Amino acid sequence: MKSGEKEVDLGTLYTSEATNELGSVEIVAQKPLVKADIDKIEYNVQDDPDSKTNTVLEMLRKVPLVTVDGEDNIKVNGSSSFKIHVNGKPDNMMSDNPVDVLKSMPANTIKHIEVITNPGAKYDAEGVGGILNIVTVGGSGFKGYTATFTGNGSNTGGGGSLYTTIKKDKLTLSARYNYNANNSPRSYSSSTQRQTQTISEGKQEETVIQSESSSKGKNRFQSGNLEASYEIDTLRLITMGFGMYGGNNDGTGYGETVMKNADPAFSGVPYYSYESDNENDGSWYSVRGNIDYQRTSRKLKDRMFTLSYKINARPSTSNSRYGYTLNHVEPGWEDYVNKTLAGQRSDGKQNSSEHTFQADYTTPIAKIHTLETGLKYIIRNNHSDNNRYDKDENYDEDRSSHYKHLNDILAAYVSYGIKVKKFSGRAGVRYERTMQDVKYTEKPEQSFDADFNDWVPSASLGFKITDMSNIRLGYNMRIQRPGIWYLNPYVSNADPQNISYGNPNLDSEKSNGVNLNYSIFAQKFSFNTSISYTFIDNSIERYTFIDPADPGIFRTTYGNIGKRQTTGLFVYGSWNPIPLFRVNLNGSLSYTDL
Repeated sequence: MKSGEKEVDLGTLYTSEATNELGSVEIVAQKPLVKADIDKIEYNVQDDPDSKTNTVLEMLRKVPLVTVDGEDNIKVNGSSSFKIHVNGKPDNMMSDNPVDVLKSMPANTIKHIEVITNPGAKYDAEGVGGILNIVTVGGSGFKGYTATFTGNGSNTGGGGSLYTTIKKDKLTLSARYNYNANNSPRSYSSSTQRQTQTISEGKQEETVIQSESSSKGKNRFQSGNLEASYEIDTLRLITMGFGMYGGNNDGTGYGETVMKNADPAFSGVPYYSYESDNENDGSWYSVRGNIDYQRTSRKLKDRMFTLSYKINARPSTSNSRYGYTLNHVEPGWEDYVNKTLAGQRSDGKQNSSEHTFQADYTTPIAKIHTLETGLKYIIRNNHSDNNRYDKDENYDEDRSSHYKHLNDILAAYVSYGIKVKKFSGRAGVRYERTMQDVKYTEKPEQSFDADFNDWVPSASLGFKITDMSNIRLGYNMRIQRPGIWYLNPYVSNADPQNISYGNPNLDSEKSNGVNLNYSIFAQKFSFNTSISYTFIDNSIERYTFIDPADPGIFRTTYGNIGKRQTTGLFVYGSWNPIPLFRVNLNGSLSYTDL
């Protein structure tokens, strides 16, 4: 205090902090639903508001490069031949019957759906169109439990489903069950066939066969799935699963057939006329189980080794009876009619079992390289027993078939990836050796062996134009092995004028595809377009022919007789100007030359 200044006593002063508190801070942003990688496109189902009420099949309509038409037929890259994986693993239940299974799955159980447009060497060579990988909820970001119930009904049937997931500590469980029943109403059809018949030596005339028929049936379908995973520690994980799907069906039919002269002046009295009736029933199921062990490196989190075992069995039955009532026959046609109208009954049992052993190893090399390699061995056995009886219940050995179709498939692959700044690339090759052994129980002279050696290359290039846009170029080869029904030589002549059988000498289809993709994914706008070209030189096609030795009968079988070239354009767009409003466009245009 300086001299001369006056001192003032203010007493005791009290102070307090003055604060203005904010209730909360909320950051609002619309997260892009789609992102692209070098060999796949990912659709984030969990962040789509529609996933709260839709099924997985309905969400597929929004996924780029996937189209679902009005009858729920699914195509990937313009092809109906594709495989479905669940959490990176093949799922036959999904691949064999995708529509019914995906209809029963609520979309809120799915994290995202990946469209793998260029399956690398790591993946099985089968599946021409590509691979859909469905990644389910769970993992470290999920705790507690969730359950979803759905139901459906229509004038022909109905059903319901249950899906639940539980996570406690290191254990995660998920279960799903679905049941549907459908009664097909009676349907009606008619047909007219014109043929040139030899009436007598040196004399031919045109005849017409007019048929009318009706049928109705019942179908039942159910599926279920149970998955479990357990984290032994931060580096080791065990997953197990069990699943089943299948159903049964039965139906009846009735028909009338008249054959007469095509000339109206001579068509008053038919050459013959008859009524037919039939009954059929069958069942088909698929049961699978798997166990996987995964180990990651303590030093490098991207270094991983996995061991897997999977079993799958598909039993089925088929029974049918056909009967005929002759109304009228003209002299000279008795032998033909007696041969054609031979009533018969058949019963069949088929089963396919598959054991898969697999080992995979992935490791980074330096900072820009990745190496993947693995081995796979599949034991696939198909058994078919079809018995045929005539109208008097006598066993027909010539038209019965008993065989075993044994497959051993050995596969090995190696893949190399590189990522340098904005450039990324991947190339690999897969070798698959298929060894087939077909044995006929009652006719061992028809047994045969067939081996296939397939080298399946693939390559992808990607360039990141900006943080939100990229361009990708890819090439891949895919194969399609003929199924048991394509190979089965069993003669089906329930309709004596239209018989069919398989071809055990078929080869696997080989499809070569090139595609160019451009993607841009912003906060409120996403766009992806793809141009593809695919060609097949040995496609398996179904064809019908007439044997000159038996001109009144149409024969249908299969052969590697097709050549196919397809050029496709796929466009996907999404605009999300505000959080509660979104517009999606997903379409394709393709041109196929057969």
